[in-house]
Amino acid sequence: MKVIRSQSAGFCWGVERAIDIAAKFADDGRHPVYTDGPLIHNKQMMDRLTQKGVREVGDYQSKSTVEVSHEEKDEPIMVVRAHGISPDRRKYLKNLEMEFRDATCPDVGIIAGKIRLHAKKGFSTVIFGDPQHPEVIGLMGYTEGKGHVIQTKEDIDNLPEFGPVCLVSQSTMFTHEFEELSQHLKINNPEAVIIDTICGATKERQTGVVELAAEGAEAIVVIGGKHSANTRKLALLARQQKLPTYHIETWDDLDLDEIINFETVGVTAGASTPDFIIDDVCKKLETL
Repeated sequence: MKVIRSQSAGFCWGVERAIDIAAKFADDGRHPVYTDGPLIHNKQMMDRLTQKGVREVGDYQSKSTVEVSHEEKDEPIMVVRAHGISPDRRKYLKNLEMEFRDATCPDVGIIAGKIRLHAKKGFSTVIFGDPQHPEVIGLMGYTEGKGHVIQTKEDIDNLPEFGPVCLVSQSTMFTHEFEELSQHLKINNPEAVIIDTICGATKERQTGVVELAAEGAEAIVVIGGKHSANTRKLALLARQQKLPTYHIETWDDLDLDEIINFETVGVTAGASTPDFIIDDVCKKLETL
C-alpha cells in the first residue's frame, strides 16, 4: 500500500513545549509533577508521562478542586497545560503551596491578551468555539463578564445588543467558518473588531488534509484522541473531501478489512499526536 503522510501531521510547537516543560522537571528528579487536567489530549502520551512521574490532577475543564498528597521531602510543582486557564484558576493554583509553572501555548496566551486588552476598553467579546472546551473556558475568564461563545449564525442572531465588540476564535477552529461568522456578525455590528486567532499549526494541518486528497489519496486515516478538538476537525474536513475517513487513536482501532481495499492512503494526525504513533501506523499500512 502507498502511504502519503501529511507534512504537518503531529505535535504542534505549543503541545511539544508543554510536554518538554513537564518531562524535564520529571527527568531532573523533581517529583511530583502535577498537571491541571490532562496535559494533552492523547492517552498514549499521557501514559508515557505518567511513567516518568507526571501526575494528572483536577479535571478536563480545569474547574474542580485539586486534591493532592505528597511526602514532606517532596518538591511538588504544578504545570498548566497548553490549553491555558482563566485568571481565577491561575490564582487558585498559585495558592496551592507548590511551585507554579505555566505551559500555556503562547498562541493561546496571545488570544487571552487580545481579549483582555479589548475588555479593558469596554468591548464585549464573542468567541467562536466550543463552550465546553478548556481553552474557551479559560479565555472566557479574560472577558470581564462580557463574553459570549458562538458556533453558528443562529447563535450570533441570539446575541444581546451590546456596544463595541470584538470577535476571536478558539485556536483550533475552521478558518472558512470563522470568516463566514465574521461577516454575519458585521451585519448588525459593522464596527466589530475581527481578530483571526486560529493558530498557524491548525491552518497547516487543515491545508494538509486538502493536499492529501489532491495528491491521490483514496482514503484518509486521521490519528489522534477521540476528545481532541483539532483532530475531530481534521476528520470532519477529510470527510468533506468525499473520501472514506478513519479517525483512530492507534493502529489497533483501524478496520483492516476496509482499509485493505485502497491502494493509496493519506495519513494525518492531530496536534497532540506523538510521532511514535504516526510512525507505527504508517509503517504497518505500508506492509498491507
